[in-house]
Order: sequence, then C-alpha cells, then structure tokens
Amino acid sequence: QVQLVESGGGLVQPGGSLRPPCAASGSIFRINVMGWYRQAPGKQRELVATITSASSTNYEDSVKGRFTISRDNAKNTAYLQMNSLKPEDTAVYYCNALITYGYGGSSRLYWGQGTQVTVSS
Repeated sequence: QVQLVESGGGLVQPGGSLRPPCAASGSIFRINVMGWYRQAPGKQRELVATITSASSTNYEDSVKGRFTISRDNAKNTAYLQMNSLKPEDTAVYYCNALITYGYGGSSRLYWGQGTQVTVSS
C-alpha cells in the first residue's frame, strides 16, 4: 500500500506564506514525477506545479515567481513554498505522485486527500 498525505494548509493573510508538505509512505520502489494541483469552489482542478525525479520543475503561469516546488527524496516528500499569497490562491491543494511500487514492476498515480488553503484578511 502507498499513501500520500498533505498537511500544512490553513488561513493566511494576503501577502503571507505557507509551505505545505506532501509525504509518501508505504511500499515505494521509486517516486517519479510529483505535482501539486488546486481546486477552488466551483472550478475545475488545475495544475499548480510539478517536479521530476531529477528536480526539473514546471509552474502554472499565475504562480510563477511566487511558488516554488521542491522535493526531499530521502524523505519521500515534496513541498510547495507559497509566497505573496493572494485571495485568488484560495483552494483545496492536492498532491499527486507517479510511484513505482513493490519490487519495481508496476507504477500508478496516487493522490492525497487535499489540504485547504484560505487567503483572507
């Protein structure tokens, strides 16, 4: 079994920062690409950022220069450093990861349960 767990969301004022982690656990052979997505009320889930196993990153245009995705392979954890937060960043943030599990013969995409981020004064 493999699990992804996000944490570290919360209420923050405009201009503030958060750094939620996404931790993978279980029978992990290798974690390939990891990503953060978000879903605001009444909107579709959208990509925020991704990071490959070689730490190559990709960002959605509205978060470039404000958000930074990183990963600690020793801890099987990805982070999303969010700075200069705006009210329009309010959403449930989800982590996903393409994980090769067990003895390395199979891979699948896993999702976390999400963490709420609310930006408001």
